[in-house]
Amino acid sequence: MKTVLFNLTDGELEKFVTDLSQPRFRAKQIREWLNRGAPDFASMKNLPEDFRSKLGEIAETLPVKIVKKLESSDNQTTKFLLELGDGEQIECVLMRTTYGNSVCVSSQAGCAMGCKFCASTLLGLKRNLTVNEMFAQILVAQWELRGDKVRDIKPNGDANNGDVSHIVVMGTGEPLQNTENVIGFLERANTEMNISWRRITVSTCGIVPGINDLNKWGRPINLAISLHAPTDELRSSIMPINNKYKVREVLDAAFAFSATHNRQLMIEYILLGKKDQDGSIVLYNANEDHALKLAELMRGHNVMVNLIPWNSVDERDFASISGNAVHRFQDILIKNGIHTRIRRERGADIGSACGQLRLKNAKKG
Repeated sequence: MKTVLFNLTDGELEKFVTDLSQPRFRAKQIREWLNRGAPDFASMKNLPEDFRSKLGEIAETLPVKIVKKLESSDNQTTKFLLELGDGEQIECVLMRTTYGNSVCVSSQAGCAMGCKFCASTLLGLKRNLTVNEMFAQILVAQWELRGDKVRDIKPNGDANNGDVSHIVVMGTGEPLQNTENVIGFLERANTEMNISWRRITVSTCGIVPGINDLNKWGRPINLAISLHAPTDELRSSIMPINNKYKVREVLDAAFAFSATHNRQLMIEYILLGKKDQDGSIVLYNANEDHALKLAELMRGHNVMVNLIPWNSVDERDFASISGNAVHRFQDILIKNGIHTRIRRERGADIGSACGQLRLKNAKKG
C-alpha cells in the first residue's frame, strides 16, 4: 500500500524524503503543496521531475482521491465522488454562492441512521472518517476553486480570493456518531484555514448526547437539526433514531445549544408526499396540521425553518410535492411568526441528494 504523505507528521515526512536521498527542504515544499490540496505529484512543479516520478510510484498525496467529478449546468455546484485508502467512497459538494464558497463535508462512509427518505443510508455504515479524511475534502474543493492560480495564492486565504469560506457537515453520515473526529476537523479548519466558527454548520438527525457534547465544546458554530416531522409518531415512521431520542428531547438539547451560543438554530424539514392508489400525491408530512404543530414547537425560540423539497431517490417510495404545497406550508409557518425559507436547489442535475452518486457508483461495481 502506498504511503499517504498528508497523513505523516512533519518529522515523518522529513524522514521519508531524506530516506529517498533528497534534501530536508523538499519536505517543506511537499507540505506546502499538500496543504493546498495537490491531488498528484505532477502538480508539484518545484520538485525535480525524477523525484516526482518516484513519489508517484510509492506514495499518494491526500487520503482521498477523486473518482468522479460532476459540474452543474449553472457552474455553481461541483460534486465529488471520493475514494478513501481502503476503497470506501464518500461524497463532498462545493457550492459557489453570493456569500462565499461552501463545502458540504461527509463525516462517515455510509450511514447507520436508516432514514426512510434518504439515499445515504441504503448501503449501511462502513466506518467513521478520520480528521485527515474530512479535512482533505476541504482541500479538494480548495484546489478546484484556485485552479491554475493555485501557486500564486497563500494557503490561508479567504472568500475574497475565492477560497473556501463556509463548511457544512451535512454530507454522508451522522456527524454526532463521530463527534470527536468532527470536532478535531473543525478545530483544524478554524486554525489552519481561518474559517470562522460562525461560518461552520453541523447537521444532526438528533443524537442528543452529541448535541450536549457540542455545547460543552463551547465553539459558537451553527447547529442544524434534521427534524422532518412535528410529532413522535410521524417522525418515528421515517426516522428510526426517534425511537431513541424523541422530538421534545432533541429540541430541548438544540434550544439549549442555541441559547448558550446565541446562534439561530436551523430546523431542516424535508417535505414528503406519497402516491395514493389512484396515482395522486398525498401530503405525508406537509399538510396544514403538520405546519401548525411545527409552528407550535418553534414558537418563542430563535430558529429558522429550512424547508427542503424532496429530491427523488429511486429506491424510496416517497414522492415530490407540488411547489404550491411547499409554499402553502411556508405561508402557515410565516403567519405563525416562524422565520422560514425554502432551500434553493443546487446541483439538481448532478444528483443533489446526499448519497446518490455513491449509491449509483456502487451499483455499477
